[in-house]
Amino acid sequence: MMQVIMQAMLQIVVKIVVPTTQQLKNSKPTPRKFRQVLVACIAGSFWLLSTIWTPPALALTQIPLSNLHYRECSPEMAEGTVTPGNFTAAKCFLITGIAKNTSGKLVVNADIFGRIYDANGNSVMENRTRLGSIEEVPPGESEFELRVSVSANQPEPLKLEQFKAAGFTGSVRR
Repeated sequence: MMQVIMQAMLQIVVKIVVPTTQQLKNSKPTPRKFRQVLVACIAGSFWLLSTIWTPPALALTQIPLSNLHYRECSPEMAEGTVTPGNFTAAKCFLITGIAKNTSGKLVVNADIFGRIYDANGNSVMENRTRLGSIEEVPPGESEFELRVSVSANQPEPLKLEQFKAAGFTGSVRR
């Protein structure tokens, strides 16, 4: 299909731009006018092609997260845990839930966003809403698990709010 369109456009350009031998005998060469017509034809060709065929956009796919729970990490996993940015003691938690992918395609590299508050309503991770990522989210519902470190002086229970994920349905270069 595209080859047929390109050939037709090329034939039109050749008819417009390339003068016949009779025209060459009767007129003086005008390279400037020829160049202007050629540039206009090439620009028009690109415009026409871009309106007929456009590549698919790789937009973010939104993934709602539900059934959120948290539990403390196992002692082996929590060993040596410190809060990000400094070396104060921290508690390790695993956040689990259900990710619902309605796109019908595999979503890769889905970033998880959300807010975590302590028992007093204070933000556990100040100025930070990206909490981690899910490597692959298959179509439909699937379980996910996310490890977070929380300062040891933050009182429990934790409140998990505004959790969502967003990823790509195409391959992502890293």
